[in-house]
Amino acid sequence: MEKKKIILIGPAFPLRGGIADSNHSLALALQHLGHEIIMLSFSIQYPSFLFPGKTQFDFKCVKPPIEIHTSINSVNPLSWIKTALWLRKQKPDLIITRFWIPFMGAALGSVLKFSRLKSSTPLIALCDNVIPHEKRMGDRLLTSYFLKANNQFLVMSKSVGKDINKFIKSPKVNFHPHPVYDQFGDLQEKNTALKSLNLDLAKKYILFFGFIRRYKGLDLLIESLPSINDNVELIVAGEFYESKLDYTNLVQQLGLSARVHFHADFIPQEKVATFFSACDILVQPYRSATQSGVAQIAYHFNKPILVTNVGGLPEIVPHNKVGYVVEVDPTEISLAINDFYDNDRELEFIENVKEEKKKYSWINMASQIINTL
Repeated sequence: MEKKKIILIGPAFPLRGGIADSNHSLALALQHLGHEIIMLSFSIQYPSFLFPGKTQFDFKCVKPPIEIHTSINSVNPLSWIKTALWLRKQKPDLIITRFWIPFMGAALGSVLKFSRLKSSTPLIALCDNVIPHEKRMGDRLLTSYFLKANNQFLVMSKSVGKDINKFIKSPKVNFHPHPVYDQFGDLQEKNTALKSLNLDLAKKYILFFGFIRRYKGLDLLIESLPSINDNVELIVAGEFYESKLDYTNLVQQLGLSARVHFHADFIPQEKVATFFSACDILVQPYRSATQSGVAQIAYHFNKPILVTNVGGLPEIVPHNKVGYVVEVDPTEISLAINDFYDNDRELEFIENVKEEKKKYSWINMASQIINTL
């Protein structure tokens, strides 16, 4: 195979979060196939007043063995021009640009346009979302600007592929499901994990994981809890990107304070295994979705998954095989979770998860990208 020089544009170390983590995994897979990889990341990803979390960085995680160039300032057009000139001088054989939110459309689209490489170089947009979960003025314009700067597209859910057709006529779209995250270590013994979280070993635990916004439906899961067996409790592990008070008030109103355990902060890489090891099943009660990186963490740890029937989530969770696909409704959620425990489905689902996840690999995705050139 001819060695390619590939530039992967998107968040990278020391920026935190699932987008950066998965960019690292893809870059390493492409590097493993024998290609030269440079990651092009942000010097400033979000201005602090636009970022709802506590920090954009995770300096505790280990820098991956990849060259990382940081120069894109998302709100400084001069940096877009400078980065575009640098990009052109690299003479890459392929550019892959990660797109997950319209806000980034101006910066990323401009870097690609000003590089003037579209006519000579494959420019693949790796799109997590095209239609955002939370819509804002200007979204469509920014998304269109970015998409039109590319000549190929890779999506991780078929619904996103359909959305691209709303912006581009006859786009070249390839599909590969979101691969399994592989950087979070090994599954721990469940009681050991429960003890480290100061949880009762006699109880059963469902897990909500990831940052918290309304579209993720945590309130629906909390509302389902009174109808779920009393010995089942909820672990909420993730940083609030909106008012925590709305959720804690709901817990108190429903008399669930003893059954809901909040770990309201960003969960660093070294702590992820503890939360997934402590739970019996991951629950994603989303109101809207495309694909899900959180589900792929569950696959890594061989955990059953409950998702709602939105976006691309049903594509990755075969119903009654590795978990459940239910409607966006607290009653539907509670019925499925009660079935999970009342009929002892955990071991059956775990074995099916082990088999199902074999199709989700970063090497497979990297190979598919190269084979499309």
